[in-house]
Amino acid sequence: MAIVTLLTDSGESDHYVAAIKARILAVNPGIRIVDISHKINPCDIGHAAYVLRSCFREFPKGTVHLLGVNSTGSKGDTFIVVQLEDHFFVGADNGLFGLISDKSHQHVAELNFNRNVQTTFPERDIFAHAAAKLASGVSLTDLGKPLPGFKRLIDRQVKATKKLINGNVVRVDNFGNLITNIPKDAFDILSKDKVFTVQFGGEKFRRIFQQYNQVEEGDCVILFNSLGMLEIAINKGNASELLGLTYDSVVNIIFDE
Repeated sequence: MAIVTLLTDSGESDHYVAAIKARILAVNPGIRIVDISHKINPCDIGHAAYVLRSCFREFPKGTVHLLGVNSTGSKGDTFIVVQLEDHFFVGADNGLFGLISDKSHQHVAELNFNRNVQTTFPERDIFAHAAAKLASGVSLTDLGKPLPGFKRLIDRQVKATKKLINGNVVRVDNFGNLITNIPKDAFDILSKDKVFTVQFGGEKFRRIFQQYNQVEEGDCVILFNSLGMLEIAINKGNASELLGLTYDSVVNIIFDE
């Protein structure tokens, strides 16, 4: 069964999400629609990119992902469909696509080139139509004008040497956990046979755990989460509030000589 996922900043108190779904089903009632989230912070493409890149590979290849975040974008932004890692992504060319994956795209096409629909609700009037057509087997090249690429933004980058890994908090999740951009594979390579210190704010820790419950309730726990990224949490508490850290806060791992 064809799958279309929805990721929007529309919230759940208005008609927007239902209208998007209705338009998809009007094109093909056999499509399976999966909600990723409709609680992305309004116009926050960084939040949207984090959520999407954390889960899109869990879906079967060929899945169509409709991205309704900051859809009206900036003046001059176009509407596009991108094939990337054998998945399809439909949305505004506002920089979000470049934050999903570091891999090269397979195809890009500009939507609405021939239809020229004027709308304040592109998620329903343009994206839903394109997503339903893709999920129904229509070729990407039949949906719009081919493009050489799309807008790319520069994401937070980890800096690593033999003595230091310098990263940042890239997401404060619903539990208040602080998720960084420091990957486990980099830590495993650089930490081999070395003593290390995880440092953030005025705190220093010398141990990384595997589970939240390996510390007492209310204590700080540092671990690599299910995404393989360094995470700072408080067992049964809110790390962001208790530690005073938020998005973009610096986290360092220092290796002793």
